[in-house]
Amino acid sequence: MLERNTMVYTTVTRTISLFLVAAYLTVASTPSAFAQSRVTVVRDAEIEALISEYAQPILKAAGLSRSGIDIVLVNNRSFNAFVDGRRIFIHTGALTDAETPNEVIGVLAHEAGHIAGGHQERLRQQLQRAQTMAIVSALIGIGAGVAGAASDSRGLATAGMGMAAGGAEMARRSLLGYQRSEEATADRTAIDYLNRTGQSANGMLKTFERLAGGMALAGINVDPYQISHPMPRERIANLEELARKSRYFDRKDPPQLQLRHDMMRAKIAAYMEGGQAVQRLFRGNPRGIPARYGDAIATYLNGNPRTALQKVDALIAEMPRNAYLQELRGDILIKASRAEEAANAYARALSLAPGTPGLLQVGYGQALLATGKPDLVKKAASELQTGLSREPEFANGYRYLAQAYGQLGDIAAADLATAEGHFHLGRYQDAKIFATRAQKRMKRGTPGWLRAQDIIQYRKPG
Repeated sequence: MLERNTMVYTTVTRTISLFLVAAYLTVASTPSAFAQSRVTVVRDAEIEALISEYAQPILKAAGLSRSGIDIVLVNNRSFNAFVDGRRIFIHTGALTDAETPNEVIGVLAHEAGHIAGGHQERLRQQLQRAQTMAIVSALIGIGAGVAGAASDSRGLATAGMGMAAGGAEMARRSLLGYQRSEEATADRTAIDYLNRTGQSANGMLKTFERLAGGMALAGINVDPYQISHPMPRERIANLEELARKSRYFDRKDPPQLQLRHDMMRAKIAAYMEGGQAVQRLFRGNPRGIPARYGDAIATYLNGNPRTALQKVDALIAEMPRNAYLQELRGDILIKASRAEEAANAYARALSLAPGTPGLLQVGYGQALLATGKPDLVKKAASELQTGLSREPEFANGYRYLAQAYGQLGDIAAADLATAEGHFHLGRYQDAKIFATRAQKRMKRGTPGWLRAQDIIQYRKPG
């Protein structure tokens, strides 16, 4: 089940343009003043498994496979991706618009190049340098302005204002130029990663061509010195010769991977924009599996579980070992108030999925909880707890865990689960309130008591 959480991340990369625009007004600001940003994060076992499969060879080629890199899906229709710390954020719009796996893999390779190259840390250093330049220019300009006012010299006062503004502009252009050079480096590094993993760079070129076409259709006339990335046409020119030299340039994505990619696109389109978006996306093949998958999801979301179940059962007949069709079947059965059957579908999904996905395990626990049967509710609490131990930031799961403990009469554990949910949503004050309530019912020094104490004592980074 595709779910969305609004979570707080420190995303300096996203706020740089804001800093630059405001630099001449707030020359004494620091990046941390803009660092806290709320983004709506999408969680889905199927999509995350596929993107992880795309990313792992690239991360290994970049020397990052043991670096704990997380890939976060952001609910945003635009074609974009960015990095922050050890996280790669990728918009759902990029996944929907990318027609092949190779296009997404090219985006991931570019972002991995930023992380492996340490670009963020150097960018922070450049920000500090740019701020120093802006501050010094502002102080000189202010001094000249004061001197002009004291001597009743309008020319000197005007010159002082110009010096302050000009210094900030010089700092801004210097930083933008630095960013453009780092983007170009990440492009070249991405091609190296693609070559090492035996993959084509054609997807990267298609992405830049899409961006260039979008700018042309919008009639945008951009000053190349006023943006943080190289112009799309410039990027294509710089990379095309290098990309075409690769012996892998004409290599296509495997058909089964392309099918999974299109099913992912159908799922995102159905959840984010509805059935008509699915029809537009697959108008060239309306009876193909991806189009029918999206249609089944849209039918379920539109409140018609009986028809949705017929559609997903037809797909399962064609793809009996697809874990995520079983997951969708479980979601539909829960909506149809057939909780035990839903639990069976989720159990089947867990048996078919690679590894033991925490999100699917939470879904299984949710279905068990919905039965209302005491023995199955007890099992639900166990499955939910185990699933959340694998996916501790999945905030919505704690709501079901709290319900399970509440039905079992364990109020302290229910309060602690509620505290965890608030904590992972960034609602720290609410988390502390429920952690305090939980702790009062717990024996001092137990694991639950200590976790409640951690939440109570947590201090939000400044």
